Parts: sequence; structure tokens; C-alpha cells
Amino acid sequence: MSVLAAIGVLALLILVHEAGHFLAARLQGIRVSRFSLGFGPVLWRYQGSETEYSLRALPLGGYVAFPDDDPEIPVSRHDPDLMRNRPVGDRAIVISAGVVANLLFAYLILVLQAATWGIPTPDYQPGVVIPQIASETSRVARQAGIEAGDVVLAVDGRPLGANPEAVKDFVQVIKTSPGRPVRLMVQRQTQTLDLTVVPEATPEGEGKIGVQLSSNVQVRQARAANPVQALVLGAEEFQRLWDTTVQGFGQLARNFQATAQQVAGPVAIVAMGADIARANAGGLIQFAALISINLAIINTLPLPALDGGQLVFLFLEALRGRPLPSRVQEGVMQTGLVLLLGLGLFLIIRDTARLVGL
Repeated sequence: MSVLAAIGVLALLILVHEAGHFLAARLQGIRVSRFSLGFGPVLWRYQGSETEYSLRALPLGGYVAFPDDDPEIPVSRHDPDLMRNRPVGDRAIVISAGVVANLLFAYLILVLQAATWGIPTPDYQPGVVIPQIASETSRVARQAGIEAGDVVLAVDGRPLGANPEAVKDFVQVIKTSPGRPVRLMVQRQTQTLDLTVVPEATPEGEGKIGVQLSSNVQVRQARAANPVQALVLGAEEFQRLWDTTVQGFGQLARNFQATAQQVAGPVAIVAMGADIARANAGGLIQFAALISINLAIINTLPLPALDGGQLVFLFLEALRGRPLPSRVQEGVMQTGLVLLLGLGLFLIIRDTARLVGL
């Protein structure tokens, strides 16, 4: 059931994205020939007065089609309600609407989470926790008397604050002190101990003591007391998820070789969602918001077959005063689609192999 819940979340986010395109077109009177959730064999189809609606076997995708691009639909080339006959601004609204829909949906479900389950909020306490001592490199830590579960409150007389930067501060001191005694104030249950550790030098000349570190933090569920507070908490969490996502894409762009292995495909995303669904429904809501923001950002990238790539075509059309030749647009879009499908297939195979332990 948890796997189905995760697949359902992805399908819902794709539905929201495509619905954004569809509604933006219909509200402007632009004709839409097909609205499909999924790819592959048709499971359900309904022919409306103008638009065919369908549900297909593979729910991890979808599309909105216009009569302009469908040779099976007889239309007049001069029909003012065709997508291609609308001004650049109208078409830009339709193309951008999927991204806007995903961002708006992410915010609204975070508001729902704030009003019901609550937003997970970290309460940082002073110090750095040592949850585990690495067995293969623990000699230095064990000689100093450090144990798993200790909380380092101060290093060389300098307190470690109640913030996420405390771990970085501690690591920096250890790295810059190879072979030099470092004084630690450690809390162990109800005791406060003074220990001295001498970091061992690595081949790179940095100090290490062979322990794992984590922030001294407790997570509480911040639930809104009223609708206004729910809007505020939802906005704050949306900003946090947005910043985290943008930073992740920035790291991928700056150091692609080192971070490319962290890119997750549909299989890995479903697996993560299933794990979260087994834990609690509130976490699944936050997972949905995060994936919705990721989906929005990915679609803004100026790549063929993505919304961002189509916006680039519109921008060039606005500069030139006329569209690029159809052959050029079709060639670029088809190439981009093949590359994206190839990347998707590669990620599915890789993530499946990882899950089954190959």
C-alpha cells in the first residue's frame, strides 16, 4: 500500500502540472485536443465536446495536446483559437502554467500539513552529538574516552552553539589540529566531563578522530493555531524546501561528477515515498511538496522537450518577430525528447538495480 501511495503522489503531481497547462489554455479560449495522464496503453478514455481525456497504464508522465500538432484533427490554419495563432504572451502563460500549478500546489499542501499534522520544526540544543564511533578509525576517540551518545558542549573552551553550524565549527577545529591536543567539554547523561583528544593526521594533513557527528536537535511538530498561522507556517516551510532544492541543483551544476550519482529517478523516488508513507502521512505530504517543487524547477530548465525549452523558442520568436522554422523546432524537440527518455530509462534501470542489490 505504501508503494501505491507513493505512485499516487507522483501521479497527482503530474496531474496538477498538466492541469495547469490545460486550464491556462481553456481560460484563454485556446483549443485543447487531448489531456492524458500517463503514457502507454489506454486504461480509460472519455471524449468530451472538444477534448479527449484519457488515463494510461504508466502514470509517471502526461501531456496536453493541441489541434495544431495533431494531423488527425481537421482544423483551419487560420483558426484564432489555435495555440500557434495566439500572441507570444498567451502561449507563454500556457507553457508556464504547469510550473506555477506545481508551486502553488506545494504551498497549499504545506498549509494543509501545518493545519493538521504540523510542520516538522527543529529545536536545536547546544553542542554536537556523537551518535556513533567508527569501529575502523576509532582508536583516537577511544583513547580520549569518547563514547557513543556523548554531547560535545565546548571545544578548546569555546561553546558550541544551539544551531546547525555547530557541527561545522567542531569539524573545522579537528581538521586544523592534527597532532595537537584539543580540549572537549562533554555531557554524558547527567555528567559533565573534560576530555582531551589528539586528532590523527590524514594523508592530506588534516586532523580526524574517527567519530560520526550530528546536530543536537529535537524535532517537534509545529501545528498552526489558526488559519493565518497555517498560511505563515506553510510559507516558511515552502521557502525552506525551495532553498534546499535550489542549492541542490546549484551543487549539481557546479560539481556534476561528484553529485550526479545522487540524482534519483522515478523508481528511487517511489521507494523513498513508500518509506515515508510507512512512517506517517504527514511526512508523505511534505514529500509531495518537495517533489512538486523539484518538478517545477526541472521544467523551467531551458532544455528541449521541457517547458523551459519551449519558453526559449518563444523568446527567440519575440526577438525575431517570427517563429523559428518548424523543421528546426521539431528537430530540437525530438532530440531533446529522446535524450530525456534515455536519461529516464537509465535512472529507472540504475535505481532498480540498487534496490534489488545488483
